Amino acid sequence: MSASLRLIVGLGNPGAEHLRTRHNAGYWFVDALAQGQSARFGIESKLRGETAKVAVGGNPLWLLKPITFMNASGASVGAALRYWKIEPEQMLVVHDDLDLPPGAARLKFDGGHGGQNGLRDLFAHIGHGKFHRLRIGIGHPGHKDRVSGWVLSRPSKIDEDLMLDAIARGLDVLPLAVAGGFDAAMKKLHTASGD
Repeated sequence: MSASLRLIVGLGNPGAEHLRTRHNAGYWFVDALAQGQSARFGIESKLRGETAKVAVGGNPLWLLKPITFMNASGASVGAALRYWKIEPEQMLVVHDDLDLPPGAARLKFDGGHGGQNGLRDLFAHIGHGKFHRLRIGIGHPGHKDRVSGWVLSRPSKIDEDLMLDAIARGLDVLPLAVAGGFDAAMKKLHTASGD
């Protein structure tokens, strides 16, 4: 896909108690991007989210953090796509991923939701998975019964540092992805990740 990006969505849960949890890796990414440009998020009630405006490589971008809680993210994202008249193919969704170890970052386009509830709800609202994703590894607790507590808890200092490093590498390749060079961004990111 070569469409340039116009929207970056960071998935997570609102509230101070969720701020540094594994499930908020998507929030961490857009927060870091906004902070790097001294951009501030503000509540956009009609979109049920916090929004900010930045520019990457001279290209304007909307940032969105749904405040609907992870499992209902699709309502906010769907509203933003309609309001800003953005096609799903022009969107990058950043989210935590249990199937990747902490420190891993992977770009992909299309595919399933992999059991990630924010993505699952997004699929339900837009009807397909044809959008870009940046998957931030958080590791797996080892048993499915422990997943809920795992994603909603804060990572160890070592794992948090690894996740922040993965986010930094994702930010590093973002100008390529925003300009439509998604394959080049993917290759650079995966090479940096040791693939």
